[in-house]
Amino acid sequence: MGASLTFSGKKVCFIGAHPDDIELGAGALIAQIVDQTDIRCVTLSDNQKNPELHHLVEEHYASMSALGVPKEKVILGQFETRRFPHFRQEILEYMIQLNKDFKPDIVFVHTRADIHQDHGTVTEEALRAFRGTTVLGFDVIRSSYGFFPNFLIEVTEAEVEKKINALNQYTTYASRYYFNADLTRATLVRYGAIAERPFAEGFDILRVIGKFGCI
Repeated sequence: MGASLTFSGKKVCFIGAHPDDIELGAGALIAQIVDQTDIRCVTLSDNQKNPELHHLVEEHYASMSALGVPKEKVILGQFETRRFPHFRQEILEYMIQLNKDFKPDIVFVHTRADIHQDHGTVTEEALRAFRGTTVLGFDVIRSSYGFFPNFLIEVTEAEVEKKINALNQYTTYASRYYFNADLTRATLVRYGAIAERPFAEGFDILRVIGKFGCI
């Protein structure tokens, strides 16, 4: 087993289109770093135009709390689900303002392999809004076709369990296959196997800004 690359950021921003996206894509990593760095978890739609999802905001806050993220670091936007491409400019301006206000060192968004129209818009506009910033893409399994992680972050079994617990807060989605605890664990085991570690969360590299130094 080779040595792991160590990376860090004083401010880390996770951006997803809908409640549950961030937890599905990066829940274990959030559980790992939440006490080590300043985090913002930004979801652009609260999905409240769908009457069947009226508990979703409450469940999202509970899910984030299960990962250790306090409510004041969770941001919910008001963009309309499934219509993000129509509001591309407004989403870009929203992210530009987020960049000015928070100034993150690392940004996590949806993978480019994601075919959902809202997810794709988030990623494209994030790459414009956060120029000069490292941007990594996370996998939401039900809409990521052809995703293969080329940036693997080792996580612990305790962090895996926190991710599973966070997803369990979404009682609205309890019957959906991609919230199944066995699937979540299997995915983290698979990415761990690729990394030759017990567990890992997988991302793709959209842009990395760095410098090499010898100590």
